[in-house]
Amino acid sequence: MIYEKSVSLNNLSLIKSFPENFIFGTATSSYQIEGNDFGGAGKSHWDQFAKVDGMVFNAQHGQIACNHIKHWREDLQLVSDAGFGAYRFSFSWPRIIPEGRGTLNSEGLSFYDKLLDQMLELNLKPFGTFYHWDLPISLANLGGWANRDTTKYFADYSEVLMKNFGDRLYSVATINEPWCVAWLSYYLGVHAPGLKDITATAKAMHYVLLAHGYGMEVIRSFSHENAGIVLNKAAVESFSEKPEDVNAADLYEEIHNSWFSDAVFKSKYPKNLLDILGNYMPDEYEDDLKIIGAPLDWLGINYYTRNLIKFDRKDKIFQLTDIVGPRDKTDMNWEVYPEGLTKIIENEVNSYNLEIPIHITENGMANKDLLADGIVDDQKRVDYYFLHLQEVKNLIEKGYNIKSYFAWSLLDNFEWSFGYSKRFGLVYVDFENQKRIKKKSWHEFSLNLN
Repeated sequence: MIYEKSVSLNNLSLIKSFPENFIFGTATSSYQIEGNDFGGAGKSHWDQFAKVDGMVFNAQHGQIACNHIKHWREDLQLVSDAGFGAYRFSFSWPRIIPEGRGTLNSEGLSFYDKLLDQMLELNLKPFGTFYHWDLPISLANLGGWANRDTTKYFADYSEVLMKNFGDRLYSVATINEPWCVAWLSYYLGVHAPGLKDITATAKAMHYVLLAHGYGMEVIRSFSHENAGIVLNKAAVESFSEKPEDVNAADLYEEIHNSWFSDAVFKSKYPKNLLDILGNYMPDEYEDDLKIIGAPLDWLGINYYTRNLIKFDRKDKIFQLTDIVGPRDKTDMNWEVYPEGLTKIIENEVNSYNLEIPIHITENGMANKDLLADGIVDDQKRVDYYFLHLQEVKNLIEKGYNIKSYFAWSLLDNFEWSFGYSKRFGLVYVDFENQKRIKKKSWHEFSLNLN
């Protein structure tokens, strides 16, 4: 297929120079694509959040989404035809256990049975994520991630998943992006449940990690030995060399990055942030850190952009703000900063003496994709992948143990508080008729993976 509008010479031929056993995959999440009005699924707190005026673009929701619950065969074929060797997906907690605890939904179990069997039939390695943000509404109404009981319910849910699907999962992730689960949702209030509560934030920052720890205990009880957690990492830099900006950046590094890595790899929390959150933390948190810090088989890193941090006294608690850098931006207004991926991985490996493999579990960009004459020329996305894959390749050549790279996302989908206004997919989705159209980026991966 010819894309005459393209001006960049970048392509993805560098894929062919990666190690033979390197895994290329693409990724999705349940609420963003499945359509939770189907198949006996319960409601998620995102269904509730979307009804709150002004919280989600045009009050859009995931009740239909990409209708993947009906199009799953076609969607998996798109993964396979592109030449990917793996597919990262998430289970929907409300689809499996509609009330979050208690009675299982047989239709939900059947759906994932079929999905996994088809992945294996297509020789796709299933990378399953237990939690990608769709908390059952009944648990959300009990306090959600600010309620310690949620961690036990998550353990029970994890046991259901391992019992029914564990033997078919190549890889298991407990939690996707705990920073988003806790900080975005309970402090900034831009994700469900939309709170701006420092007490709830401190509890959520701890309990989401405790849920991970309990999940790992369950996974180990089934003798699974390819399990980890997925952390979204930001390349944090100071806006200037002024001491107040440097200090603010150091604190933000703890908020976004080291709070989670310190807990998982050192069974402790970083001092500066703990000094602020300490008064709001659960009484028993120190007793939980050993559970949180149990050994992992791998670390998943999601990377998109950097954060330039500046001192800001208007922020009464943390006194910092995030400044968008000067480089080209994606449609999310995120700065394109590929070298940040190198910085993050080098820092993570060196700070924690990591010997376990690293998976790049998400990387990608939102673009103002236009469908013209049946073609979507998303050369900017190809450029983005090229630049970031260069960083990954260089890291591997330097000896870093990176085992996989997952393009986010397979499909245009429900992009949380942005609704359907942002497109991340390798495949264009016409949400009116659910038609899938392969973009230039999909064709580039296909050309170089097949």
